[in-house]
Amino acid sequence: MMIVLLLGLCIGHALGLELLNQWNFLNYDFPPDYDISDFRPENTVFTGIEITDDRIFIATPRLRAGVPATFSSFPRNSHTGSSPILQAYPDWSFHAAGRGDFNCSGLISVYRAKIDSCNRLWVLDSGLDTSIDNFRTACPPKILIFDLRSNQIVRTIIIPEDVLRPVSALTSLILDESVQESSDAAFIYISDTVAAGLIVYDGARDRSWRFSDPSMFPNPDYSKISIVGEQFSLMDGIIGLAHSPKLAVLFYQPLATDRIFSIPTATLTKGPPGEFEELPISVAGRKSSQGMPLAMNEDDNTLYFSPMTETSVASWNIVSNQQKILANDPVNLQFVPDIRWKEDGSIYILSSRFHKFYRRTVTPKEINLRILKVTPQRYIFENVNNFYY
Repeated sequence: MMIVLLLGLCIGHALGLELLNQWNFLNYDFPPDYDISDFRPENTVFTGIEITDDRIFIATPRLRAGVPATFSSFPRNSHTGSSPILQAYPDWSFHAAGRGDFNCSGLISVYRAKIDSCNRLWVLDSGLDTSIDNFRTACPPKILIFDLRSNQIVRTIIIPEDVLRPVSALTSLILDESVQESSDAAFIYISDTVAAGLIVYDGARDRSWRFSDPSMFPNPDYSKISIVGEQFSLMDGIIGLAHSPKLAVLFYQPLATDRIFSIPTATLTKGPPGEFEELPISVAGRKSSQGMPLAMNEDDNTLYFSPMTETSVASWNIVSNQQKILANDPVNLQFVPDIRWKEDGSIYILSSRFHKFYRRTVTPKEINLRILKVTPQRYIFENVNNFYY
């Protein structure tokens, strides 16, 4: 178990933190007939990232009105520090919801997506519209799977009603190809953030079931978040997910907590839980402040996370208990909604200043949205006992 104590961290270091892209507000390559007056850039904030050899994908859920496209891409080779124009993915026909046409075969509101071993993109669509202001379910939640070579849909998975709740908000997913050794037969672990549960989808049998536990709910004692002197309250449940195939363990965390939890994937994949079944959930560690994303280095079982108040990205090796601060930057790391580990060892970080969008204090005069990268061989501190994770 990792114990977290924050004692005298040196603020202001960003060693190894490389800026890739930055925006004051996001912008899109709109089709000629698009009514630009519908676009509300102050309501358009990204929550998820995925990376291929040639593209970077970002998710912009419909938290409030005025989001043109909920899933987009831009070339990975864009200039350092540039603000690329976003291309709706796979094309604008999938984003009619931005014009008020909620065609349920398209994409409604995407928080995150994942790439499998067959170069296919699994896009989790929550089906929600204006989830902050009105929380309206426009369409059933689903997963659309795209072949990245053709950008065509190869499979659609509709999440069944019996595993959903009236306030379900599906926000994160993990593809577990280690159990049945096929991407088509993968188990999918999905966080239900507002209704506080974990949905499991069995790709081989086309079945779903749901787990619930008090550890998946938000803790009211951690509902208030402080980032560089700005405070706000957000009672989100389970949202951060990371999977260690070698250890056969799923790690998760609600937003409103100081803890990271773990559960064996054997428990998740055996089928629906029995009535009153006690789940073998453990507290993996405690953090100094709240955080949203988790990511896993599948080669060496290193877990990556971002404590919000400390505006940092850190790592913890589950096997060796080695701990590192990868980056600490009170300007560039304000509210990290997603982290991606890639096979070359690079760690990609989304930084969104979401709290300013959420509180309507965001301004177009400042840089608000960033994509950054950390090379893990470069870090600030290592193996310190007065660590904060």
